[in-house]
Amino acid sequence: MPLQDRITYFIASVGAASARRTGATVRSPLGAAAAAATALTLAYGPASAVAPAAPHFDFEQLTQRARALAQAPFQPSASTLPQELKALDYDQYRDIRFRPERALWRGENLPFEVMFFHLGKLQTEPVLINEITPSGVRHVTFKRDDFDYGKNRLKPETWGDVGFGGFRVHYPLNTPRYKDELVVFLGASYFRALGGGQRYGLSARGLAIDTVGGQREEFPRFKEFWIRKPAPNATSLTVYGLLDSPRAAGAYEFEVKPGGQTLVDVRSRLFLRSGVATLGVAPLTSMFMFGENQPHASDFRPEVHDSDGLMVATGEGEWIWRPLVRPQQPLATSFQTRQLRGFGLMQRDRAFSSYEDTEARYELRPSAWITPQGEWGPGRVELVQLPAPDEANDNIVAYWVPAQLPAAGQPLELAYQIRWQGTDQQRPPGAWVTQTRTGRGFHSLQKDEHQFIVDFTGPSLAQLPEDAPVKAVVTAGPNGRIVERNAYRNDATGAWRLALRVHQLQRAQPLELRAYLQHGNDILTETWSNIIPPQ
Repeated sequence: MPLQDRITYFIASVGAASARRTGATVRSPLGAAAAAATALTLAYGPASAVAPAAPHFDFEQLTQRARALAQAPFQPSASTLPQELKALDYDQYRDIRFRPERALWRGENLPFEVMFFHLGKLQTEPVLINEITPSGVRHVTFKRDDFDYGKNRLKPETWGDVGFGGFRVHYPLNTPRYKDELVVFLGASYFRALGGGQRYGLSARGLAIDTVGGQREEFPRFKEFWIRKPAPNATSLTVYGLLDSPRAAGAYEFEVKPGGQTLVDVRSRLFLRSGVATLGVAPLTSMFMFGENQPHASDFRPEVHDSDGLMVATGEGEWIWRPLVRPQQPLATSFQTRQLRGFGLMQRDRAFSSYEDTEARYELRPSAWITPQGEWGPGRVELVQLPAPDEANDNIVAYWVPAQLPAAGQPLELAYQIRWQGTDQQRPPGAWVTQTRTGRGFHSLQKDEHQFIVDFTGPSLAQLPEDAPVKAVVTAGPNGRIVERNAYRNDATGAWRLALRVHQLQRAQPLELRAYLQHGNDILTETWSNIIPPQ
């Protein structure tokens, strides 16, 4: 039985879920929850003096630290950033670059290297970074000589050990002659990765708290990382992160496996300090400005987005596709299921002609598909879509919300895999939506009438004869009346097309639509799910 999604409209603020792009490689949140900072006792590089090496470090030790954090009151960090770094503008901060020749493991003939981000601008809270080696754990220290400050006139010799904003990992992803950026951890609990031939787009986060449903959004942050030094023949890299925020602490393990589809296996163990209205697990953050379903009136580019839809695979066997929109007011919807099989923010449209942007290259932005490892139990996938002034702002958030949360101090352990996908991406087994268009054709529409043209393609449709009696199964919520529905084969493309006209009964109320194609008793396609917001 198809699932109904829950629709909620938020006229007031939905917290700081929107995020500002702060550079070509990363986006940082407009605001982030304060997090505790420890005094940095750091060492870096083979020539640096180091503290006595710890004999061992693993996920269980990290869990002990997270549990201890959660059992104590949250301690916000004191701001120790020099004023001249706080005062940097966007271009000045961008002019500070890590020197590649100073990368961790440079010259050691290892497959991975690590470079670090300077503090400044939005990155104001230091993170502690450690290297795990066979002889123990060594702390990585800030050195001003590791950075090129460009045209900035700064006095780094007066700062002392200010720490780092984050780090990025490099790997020969596209050619053995050059180590490309593979994954970045920067800002709150944000991280993002690339597969072969991809360009940075959407981001993942460690955790989202009260993006909707609470008084304000809280941004947990990774306050400390441990990076395990790889062997010369390593095909993956392991990173541990200690997460902290006013209402939660957690231990995270990331195993990054580069390739055409880069895989990130995530293991998390969370401890709540106090009550949370909406706990967002495995959150994804993206951007949608306009597309074929919401065209722009004056931009020469047909589409501008990092993702064009949310895909959900439920334990009940249904695949759902929700085209993204940029709403006029904050909009949250969710899909409930007894057992989640997967969800992701996808960039299905991979044609340059759909974007015509020679700089942004949106057709190369990755999709991110999340597969739970083990049983997560009942809950919902929640999609939050926000107004945004331009493409420099993230305005799409998706995450899993468990139906039940543990008591304060009790662990919630969840594991999952994120696949950063390009052209070869997760799809339903039968057929899927390739485009959603809206608006009138030759004939005008009546008042409060909407028309949708939805194209489907896939193996279940390709094997049908051209004159197969394919049926469009469409349902509208109580605020809608179906005027016309029709399914037919598009001879120009070979795809099958759904033409739908529906009347929105009350303009001030939303209207939910669901549709799929059927042949006999066989459901051929995923479920197209669409929301018409209040007009």
